[in-house]
Amino acid sequence: MSSDSAAPAEANASPSLTFADLGLGDSVLRAVKALGYETPSAIQAATIPHLLAGTDVIGLAQTGTGKTAAFALPILDRLTPGRKKPQALVLAPTRELALQVCEAFEQYANHRTGVHILPVYGGQGYGVQLSALRRGVDIVVGTPGRIMDHLDKGTLDLSELDYLVLDEADEMLKMGFAEDVETILASTPEDKQVALFSATMPAQIRRLSQKYLRSPEEVTVKRQTATSANIAQRYLVVSYQQKMDALTRILEVENFAAMIVFTRTKNETETVAERLRARGYAAAAINGDVQQAQRERTIQQLKDGKLDIVVATDVAARGLDVERISHVVNYDLPVDNESYVHRVGRTGRAGRTGDAISFVTPRERGRLKSIEKATKQPVTPMGLPTADDVNATRLTRFDDSITAALEQRERIDRFRDIIAHYVAHHDVPEADVAAALAVVAQGETPLLLDPEGDRPQQVGFAERSNDRDRPRREFDREERRGGPSGGRIAYRISVGRRHKVEPRQIVGALANEGGLQRGDFGRITIKPEFSLVELPELDKEALRRLERTRISGQLIELQVDRGPGGHRGRNGGQRSDKPRSSGRRGGRDERASADAKPYRKPRHRDR
Repeated sequence: MSSDSAAPAEANASPSLTFADLGLGDSVLRAVKALGYETPSAIQAATIPHLLAGTDVIGLAQTGTGKTAAFALPILDRLTPGRKKPQALVLAPTRELALQVCEAFEQYANHRTGVHILPVYGGQGYGVQLSALRRGVDIVVGTPGRIMDHLDKGTLDLSELDYLVLDEADEMLKMGFAEDVETILASTPEDKQVALFSATMPAQIRRLSQKYLRSPEEVTVKRQTATSANIAQRYLVVSYQQKMDALTRILEVENFAAMIVFTRTKNETETVAERLRARGYAAAAINGDVQQAQRERTIQQLKDGKLDIVVATDVAARGLDVERISHVVNYDLPVDNESYVHRVGRTGRAGRTGDAISFVTPRERGRLKSIEKATKQPVTPMGLPTADDVNATRLTRFDDSITAALEQRERIDRFRDIIAHYVAHHDVPEADVAAALAVVAQGETPLLLDPEGDRPQQVGFAERSNDRDRPRREFDREERRGGPSGGRIAYRISVGRRHKVEPRQIVGALANEGGLQRGDFGRITIKPEFSLVELPELDKEALRRLERTRISGQLIELQVDRGPGGHRGRNGGQRSDKPRSSGRRGGRDERASADAKPYRKPRHRDR
């Protein structure tokens, strides 16, 4: 069926259909069986026969539907190893997805000898790529920017290309790769077979397919507006200040293998990861500022079990597919529903079960309802784990560690004599000796929390209906008092009434980026062009985190207020309302927003 003349066919996989029924050869079928695949997914069942027959294909399917195998298996089945020049090229929008696709090809080619696959992406040295290309490769998987670099240098020869795949084509165009993709397509033989996979079909993709694909078969997998049914979705209502304590308690009581914690900003990934490490968890941050080599090491450590928690932004986690991930935590709710689906989809992959927990502040109730409506699945409320919950979990783990130790019979027998010697010479019951050894093993940290001293202040939607007005009332009262209080220092920020800023926005932004608590804030004075905020003296690291913070779209340029006389503002004297000349322009902060939206420069290079 041609996509130019008829509606796309909707893919449906029969439960009785097998990969052998699709026409794949023995070597590929052995690899599929070794990986534990039994029945093809809908997109695989619909596209593999067409690709094996040499027909161009348009596959409309979202990530997580099995589309990598849909194009990788037929390519490997028809490939002729050893021709030196690339026979297949797969274009992917991000380095992570390119590596993921390359890894899948290597698994599927496990029973085919002589197949050479090369990932080509920015952030990796040219030397490795050039050496492999000189030796000869069969399949190249890369990002458009780096592929274009090789074409410009004459180091990549696509003259004998038989197969070209555009994976997540809509994402590539959103990221500004449209011109590169067209240039690459124009540099390949006209008689090649093309497979285009995209979650959506905007006009630009339609024009691209009409220009470069020949009578393609168009197959649609029903859009996944809903999250997977095997992912348990829960939410916890907390204030911003409670999030870290809530996360720590969840880590205590949840039986998780590995976890991704999603935050909204790059700074927050580092802050949360650092605080988790301080609490004894193996955690690392992934964001747009992390070098590619470090990112790859972090993901490998997560796969190998050397790392349990990755704190990431949306863009940094795209393409991250690690089987161990059992839990996703939305430390900050995403700004759109599609991002929520992508985040939650990092767990519960390939039929496995998963858990997704979202932290929701009282003002985010509308976002939560929007997510439920979009995904067509309820997100169930959960309570903040209590001290009793934590203690029950700790005792269970303590019991398990004792049981595991008892199974080491030889070591137990050796220590039995030592304990008997101590009991005989000190006249102490064996139970007391066992308890004393538990104290030694536990160290200074108490095994159990004190339930009497534990009063979690969980915030409910109804309880904080006046929360929007409370900060202004509090700080308006503070403004009528004199002088910085409690040893605080007056800091000046370059936003004021002209920018329609309110105290709650100042508190939220500084707390979010600077790791501050509500109790750290003193008096807030909002002037027409700037504001004064009393805070504890900030160290260099806190100042560094805050220097690029924005409120109402304006860089705050936080610094110690020195008053009209140029000295530190500790005496509450009169201050000028005239704005300082900062010499900075109020333009878009590309570094701070790089993880929020893809960069849309027309000629983008993934270097």
